[in-house]
Formats: sequence, C-alpha cells, structure tokens
Amino acid sequence: MLLHVIARGKIARTPEAELVERYAKRIQWPLKLTELPETGGRTPEPQSPFKTVLLDEKGKNFGSEEFASTLGRWRDDGFRECRFVIGAADGHSADERTDADLLLSFGKPTWPHLLARAMLMEQLFRATAILAGHPYHRAG
Repeated sequence: MLLHVIARGKIARTPEAELVERYAKRIQWPLKLTELPETGGRTPEPQSPFKTVLLDEKGKNFGSEEFASTLGRWRDDGFRECRFVIGAADGHSADERTDADLLLSFGKPTWPHLLARAMLMEQLFRATAILAGHPYHRAG
C-alpha cells in the first residue's frame, strides 16, 4: 500500500525537512510526498481503492500499535493507497472532514505544520516497523 503524505506549504531547508527525509529513507513501504501551496494547487489522483486520513486536532488520538494495526488492516483489505493530508493554517473544511475516512490527532496541543509533518513520518516509520515484526519496546 502506498503511503502518500500530502501537505500544504513548503518545507524548504529546515530542521523539520531533515527529519522528514530521515524517516522517508527508513520507511520500507512505497511512499510519496506531495507539497501543495497554502491555497489552490491540485491534489494528484489517488490509486483506487484508497483511504484518506486528515490530520486534525479533533481527530482520534491513536497509540502507535493501534495506528499500525489500522494501517495493516487497510493494507490487508486491499487498499492501494492511504493519503495523509496536512491542511493549511486554518485546517480542513467541514466537507473535507466529512469525506475523510479517519481524522487523526497528535494530541490536544496545536503543532506547527512542519513539525506535524515530521511527527507523521516518524509514526509511519514506527507503524511499518511494527507491522514488519520488529520488536516494539513499548509492547506488552
């Protein structure tokens, strides 16, 4: 299953960009990173069937194992792509929230978009490592 991170705003040369790249190299699943301008821009057509996950402060706060389990179930159910969408500064519209398959939160604090992107990449790496059978130090 393709993991597709779609983020509004440019990450440029920042410490967060280095973290994103570090985790991108470690993820063993197919991975695509798409940057869109703050407004406008065209989201690439998805590989069907697909799931859409919006990073949203009102979303579900998963533990790493539960997040991995969800990704694994979608993969095993035959989904070809999972899109993780990080919105602009004002977040996502009500229609986007309604259309999403999952709203995902990294807790109650508000995170800067660039840091949220790095955090998402780390969680994708961790989830794929758990699904590959690597020991998870917090298991049990």
